[in-house]
Amino acid sequence: MHGKLLPLAGLYLVQGLPYGLQSGLLPVLLRAGGLSLTRVGLAKVLYTPWLLKLAWAPLVDAQGSVRAWLTRSTAGLGLVCGLLAGLPPPGAGQAGLPAAVAGLLLLLNLGAAVQDVALDALAVQLLEPAELGPGNTVQVVAYKLGAALAGGALLALQPTLSWPQLFLLLAATYWLAAALAWAAPALRRLPQPAPSKQRPHTAHLLRDVLAVPGTLWTAGFVLTYKLGEQGASSLFPLLLLDHGVSAPELGLWNGVGAVVCSIAGSSLGGTLLAKHWELLPLLRSVLRLRFGGLACQTALVFHLDTLGASMGPGTILRGSALLSLCLQHFLGGLVTTVTFTGMMRCSQLAPRALQATHYSLLATLELLGKLLLGALAGGLADGLGPHTCFFLLLILSALPVLYLGLAPSTFL
Repeated sequence: MHGKLLPLAGLYLVQGLPYGLQSGLLPVLLRAGGLSLTRVGLAKVLYTPWLLKLAWAPLVDAQGSVRAWLTRSTAGLGLVCGLLAGLPPPGAGQAGLPAAVAGLLLLLNLGAAVQDVALDALAVQLLEPAELGPGNTVQVVAYKLGAALAGGALLALQPTLSWPQLFLLLAATYWLAAALAWAAPALRRLPQPAPSKQRPHTAHLLRDVLAVPGTLWTAGFVLTYKLGEQGASSLFPLLLLDHGVSAPELGLWNGVGAVVCSIAGSSLGGTLLAKHWELLPLLRSVLRLRFGGLACQTALVFHLDTLGASMGPGTILRGSALLSLCLQHFLGGLVTTVTFTGMMRCSQLAPRALQATHYSLLATLELLGKLLLGALAGGLADGLGPHTCFFLLLILSALPVLYLGLAPSTFL
């Protein structure tokens, strides 16, 4: 099994680099280059290819092997980074992101989204059912580490690395990963796909994907299982900021602490699955724990506004609130790993010619579910007030527990 997990770990770590680059490193570089906050924010339009993964997932299924797609897309990312190294960085006084830089960053996102489809499809084909728990732990943990390296470590090195040096380093990393994807013995042993005469885009494609056993239930679950958690994780740190917790302290606990706890939770989830815990009972238990954690966090929100409540340094309330942040990220990482294992198990039931498309559908719905409440939580809190909003989020967190009662036998 280690022969499979080690190359997957390296590839998923590289897969996390574009997210960290564009969520952590790039905004700082663009702002330091003199772009306005509005222009920096508009750079997120470059994420668009990630929402269109279903447009090319059928091509990954129908044309060639996923290993070939993975190798070419990863090498292409290295080429794009090499071209970016040859361009001047955004300079002070520019009205916006230079067109050439913006175009290459869009290509970077396109290549990263194709790589994402190919790597997930490869994992679906490579891992045996008993290996899904450890495999999904590797997926979640390595991706988060890659994002942290690109968004944090490279940012820390930025004063000593010029724009060309930064992107040449990324290019070399991608080319090494492409060599790994092509040469790793475990990946070379994947069966070659049978020649397919089926066109990748047909009127029956969506019907065929939805006909895979358990797909409709799994799609509903992944779309909704994070609603309460994402809304709370978006709002609670801001409420603590409003009640006197300093931005640096909040950054430490909700940044470094959150990543460490999330990775610990993901690792525990994989360990429990590797010890042959049944998926559905484990998921039910961790969802109940998450509901309990959010109930405690909701009680803290109500207590913050009571007369005499103090969030001063060293108070029990302050410590409880900061520990609550870490607990929710720990439980969130645990829930995510178990859920991704269920998603991959469902996609393994699809015919090989549909597996990339099938998993991409589930992954896209999972992303949309997380973005939905993360984007709307602020408006709900402004409109309803924090107390009513958190009570609503608590109800949303309970719904997945009830929804598990409708789980099909394929999710067991």
